[in-house]
Amino acid sequence: MEIIKLHETEIYDGASTVTVELMLHRVSPELTKGRRPAMIVFPGGGYQFTSDREAEPIASAYFAEGYNTFTVRYITGDKAKIANPLLDAAAAIAHVRTNAEKYCIDPDKIAVIGFSAGGHLAGFIATQWHCKFIADKLGIDNELCKPNAAILGYPVVTQNVPTHEGSFNYLMGFERNDELNHIANLDENVDERTCPCFIWHTATDDAVPVANSLAMARALTDKGINCELHIFPMGRHGLSRCTSETAPDWGTKEYTLPYVARWTKWSIKWLEQVLFDGQFKMNII
Repeated sequence: MEIIKLHETEIYDGASTVTVELMLHRVSPELTKGRRPAMIVFPGGGYQFTSDREAEPIASAYFAEGYNTFTVRYITGDKAKIANPLLDAAAAIAHVRTNAEKYCIDPDKIAVIGFSAGGHLAGFIATQWHCKFIADKLGIDNELCKPNAAILGYPVVTQNVPTHEGSFNYLMGFERNDELNHIANLDENVDERTCPCFIWHTATDDAVPVANSLAMARALTDKGINCELHIFPMGRHGLSRCTSETAPDWGTKEYTLPYVARWTKWSIKWLEQVLFDGQFKMNII
């Protein structure tokens, strides 16, 4: 695994600490003659940290399916002001797309995936990639940071329903106004420019209530955006891949749920529909 710094300059306080972990397939005539799709991973952690359980294990799953993967350790903690993680997400997509030839990826097949607060960040860039301040701050064309598909796992979405207040507190501070709330509420920013989304959640999640995913799915379908939603009947928050590999030492049984683990394969099939018209095909160079 290669680790690179995302930002060349300190575009905000703490930007120099943001890194991207690369997992790239070696180019081989025996494996493929074309460019691969890319998956950009945003681990969760309540905007306080980025969870290892939702980082490399997630990247590995899509790497095994032929994706080149890029795990973003975006800004968290006290320096995670509302625009900063969004700038990290935009810069990561722009970096991958700008270096498509170097990374042997198809610039029109760049997906993002995030969990919990990372799911919010994936949805954040999916709904706001076109904002002018992103282009101005990064000095790029907005089209460079547009995701082609987004996968949201038990995502923090909106303050319009019961949600994970801690994520919004770290992102925006404890004293907020209507303007800040509107910016951060994903369901209020879905429009025709939002990319297709795959969403999964559990009905018994008591940290980020399933109402968040329901609100996002409704916003997407109201706007006619491609959306697939799965609500599993059991499972706590932070399941990641729902396997023993991603289960924490303190809760192996609670976090190992084969029934829910199906989301991974289902998301890959969904990506085939969205990115490859129903069939995984490499673009021949």
